[in-house]
Amino acid sequence: MFVKVTAKRQVTFPARVLAALGVKPGDRLELAEGPDGFVLRPRVIDRTKLAPLRDRLRRGRGTFDLDKFRGQPHERTLRD
Repeated sequence: MFVKVTAKRQVTFPARVLAALGVKPGDRLELAEGPDGFVLRPRVIDRTKLAPLRDRLRRGRGTFDLDKFRGQPHERTLRD
């Protein structure tokens, strides 16, 4: 199977490939380099682990200080 690379270096995967990987819009794909080339792995976002951020990311409540947030202790799985 082949995919085409556009002038902007973008690729479109066939729907059946993304369905087989279980990838949905907003999910990430990881490219890992191995001895035989690159391996494509889905990195599905577990939205239940984002629940602790719910009260910190409301619109209309000022700005979110990313540096301050990164400096606070958090569950390791929240960091991507």
